[in-house]
Amino acid sequence: MSLRFSVLGPVRAWSGETELDLGAPQQRALLAILLINVGHPLSLREIVAVLWGSEPPETAGNLVHRYVGALRRLFEPGLTGRGASGVLVRGSGGYRLDVDPAAVDLLCFRQLRRDAEGSEPGRAAELLLDALELWHGPVASDLPAQVRTGPAFTLVDGERLAAVKAAAEHAPAAGGEVAERVLLVVRAAATAHPLDESLQARLMLVLAATGRQAEALEVFHATRKLLAGELGLDPGPELRETHERVLRQEAESASGTVDVPVERPAQLPPDLAVFAGRGPELALFPQVGDEPGPAAVVTVSGMGGAGKTTLAVHWAHRIAGHFPDGHLYIDLHGFSPSRAMISPADALHSFLEALGVPVRSIPASLEAQTALFRSLLAGRRVLVVLDNARDSEQVRPLLPGAPGCLTVVTSRHQLYDLVSQHGAIAITCEDLPSGDAVELLSRRIGAERVAREPAAAAQIAELAGRIPLTLAMVSARAAMNPRFSLAAIARELHEWDGSLDAFEGESARSGVRSVFDWSYRVLTPSAARMFRLFALHPGPECAAAAAASQAGEPLARARRSLAELLRANLIVETEPGRFGVHDLLRAYARELDGDDDGARERVLDHYLHTAAEGTALLFPGRERLPLGSAAPGTLVTEFRDAGEAAAWFDTERPVLIAAVKQNATVRDGYAWQLAVALDMYLDRSGSWLVQREILELARASALATADRYALACTERSLGFVEGRLGRWAEADRHLEHALELFAELGDGDGEARAHRLLAFTLNQRERHDDALAHYRAAARLYRAAGRGSGLAHVHNETGWTYLLLGDYPQALAECRRAVEEHRATGDRNGEAAAWDSVGYAEHHLGAYEQALISFSHALRIYRLVHDRYLEADTLVHIGDTHEAAGRPARAETSWREALAIFDDLGHPDARQTRDRLRRREVRAVA
Repeated sequence: MSLRFSVLGPVRAWSGETELDLGAPQQRALLAILLINVGHPLSLREIVAVLWGSEPPETAGNLVHRYVGALRRLFEPGLTGRGASGVLVRGSGGYRLDVDPAAVDLLCFRQLRRDAEGSEPGRAAELLLDALELWHGPVASDLPAQVRTGPAFTLVDGERLAAVKAAAEHAPAAGGEVAERVLLVVRAAATAHPLDESLQARLMLVLAATGRQAEALEVFHATRKLLAGELGLDPGPELRETHERVLRQEAESASGTVDVPVERPAQLPPDLAVFAGRGPELALFPQVGDEPGPAAVVTVSGMGGAGKTTLAVHWAHRIAGHFPDGHLYIDLHGFSPSRAMISPADALHSFLEALGVPVRSIPASLEAQTALFRSLLAGRRVLVVLDNARDSEQVRPLLPGAPGCLTVVTSRHQLYDLVSQHGAIAITCEDLPSGDAVELLSRRIGAERVAREPAAAAQIAELAGRIPLTLAMVSARAAMNPRFSLAAIARELHEWDGSLDAFEGESARSGVRSVFDWSYRVLTPSAARMFRLFALHPGPECAAAAAASQAGEPLARARRSLAELLRANLIVETEPGRFGVHDLLRAYARELDGDDDGARERVLDHYLHTAAEGTALLFPGRERLPLGSAAPGTLVTEFRDAGEAAAWFDTERPVLIAAVKQNATVRDGYAWQLAVALDMYLDRSGSWLVQREILELARASALATADRYALACTERSLGFVEGRLGRWAEADRHLEHALELFAELGDGDGEARAHRLLAFTLNQRERHDDALAHYRAAARLYRAAGRGSGLAHVHNETGWTYLLLGDYPQALAECRRAVEEHRATGDRNGEAAAWDSVGYAEHHLGAYEQALISFSHALRIYRLVHDRYLEADTLVHIGDTHEAAGRPARAETSWREALAIFDDLGHPDARQTRDRLRRREVRAVA
């Protein structure tokens, strides 16, 4: 009995001339997936995934076996219940369909495609047409949509589309009736896939090959309109190149030839004799040899004054000898204070004239000019420099399409479309490195003068922002005044205090302000406002959420403005999602008119409220600051876990510290609240000097506003950090004052925490009985307020005090009680601290194995809550216990893990851990 199968359309099977009833949809789907993989086994898991997706029924396996049995009975009616099937074979944990390849339409289609690959164009096109005639709709078209949209089926549909495109490629060479037949197939596929640019390009080629150039151009315009409307995209390189090819054919048909006597233009401006540095940027330019390569594009972008043109022209002169057919150059005036922007048509007109085309022969339309320009450069090696471009659209018609040509484009904007659609190499001119900036000064004012005052030269380079334009202006002043010392010029720049007045030229148009103006003027109003607000931001860089808060805009709109500023090179993206601005551009932004409209309050609320949320995640046992509502328009970052909160503090630390310092004299509370919100983070990272500095500012701010609660909070935090630094008199004075203030305010939580911190400092001085008295006072306050979490902390800290007294049984009892109470309140940090204390007590009682178990509980929780300092502290304790138990190698491993964390944090406790390791090395040698 001969079996035949079809899957290129509805799923069908025949036995001889009789069509078989394939039964339920899932049974047909099983046959379809086996046909697509005919000859290859499919596991039961793969079959279930195709039939039911991610939510199969519990009986899926049984259902598959039932469907297999039904198909076997259908294909082999004489098969007994125990007989082995020769068609639907069991193996490799699944099933395989074994049939004659000629009996399956999909396999016949694939064989015809393979035969076409080695055939001449006419025969290849005919074979592909025969293959496509086997299709009667999408693959397995009668299956439920949720089944046939799986990857296995869509890949087979893709094979059909690939065959259509291959036929279209062979059609122009095949010509005649074959090309007309191919056109019918390609036209139908292009109608079904209107957004497939590659397919539309092939339709255009077949239309042009059959004499329908006008219709081919209509396809391009219709596709371009559809792409813009549906996806907001321009046509890609393949579709554009096909369009140009059809245009060229039309131009050749109209004129009979494009063979004009081409001149050898030499338009490059002179190379700047004082060019210096830019080694890394020069290394990014493509390698150019004597043999022509594909047409290449290089974009050079950067802020105004960064030296883009100088770099591009310098490199162009270095490689000019590899382009014997000429060098074209034009300033497109995309950002010019005195000239209108050059249109692409005007630029092409200029290029065509330079190439020797008579004015009367230059076409009127831009598309025809582009086609003629590219035709003239075909087979030639020409270097094109397009300077000062506004955007990619201004440049696109000016790009040669011929292999061997190279185009360099400079712009203040980042030309994303040239990179994404033309594969351009993108080079960004940033600030010069310090060494290169000094070298530039040396080239301009003389190496001997710089060598006499190297420190002053380096200072001038920094004060000028290491930007070529400002360095050139300072150099001009120094060159015209050779008797001025470089130190005097540096002092003069310093006295300007970042003002742009130090970098004004002979006329208003030649100053730095004018250069920046022309980048600023082309911004949309929203982006211009965002740029102005960068002058108000407290830190060197910010995240998108902070920028959105400052602007009082939704995050999506703020990101659009930030993207525009990035394209204009007015800001930089220091890492994904973080944005900064050059100091000179920040100075320029400060000079621009514009009311902040509450921007300062919004951005400070963003940092304050986000810091409060992060502190609550990282240190849940600590009482929260009673903050008011954030200003309308403020975005508060939400953290998924403590790890995200810790990472946010690590990233935003410089901004938060800068915000405290900048607002210390403003009497609105932000300075002290931010300082207190940062308190625990800075303490755990061991940044005690920084912590003391900002808390002193916060205390002064609280005193200036006569806010008793603010003063109480800052006194308490300041007293604790003074204790960390061993300044005991100052610690006692601040903490005792905090106790008085919290008592006056009736704030039991605040008073209790002050008692705990004072007790901690007393323990450091071995005044353990005094510490216990303060812990008892804290416990009374927590009990009165019903604060179970605070009381649990007191039990642990009391237990630690007993450890210091050597009363290990009493310590163990207190700390085990703390573990249970922290578990009850859900305070993971507190529970981890209590487990560490339990382990410490067990260690001193000689129960080393039990101590390691307790320490492991603490370590696991600290890692979960991302408290890296206390994770390292517990690792030190684990190492100590291994050493006591006679396992020195394991002790060393734990200590080294701890030391790596302390060093990463820059924490002072690294010294003690390093001492442990040194002592271990000494003992090992001895």
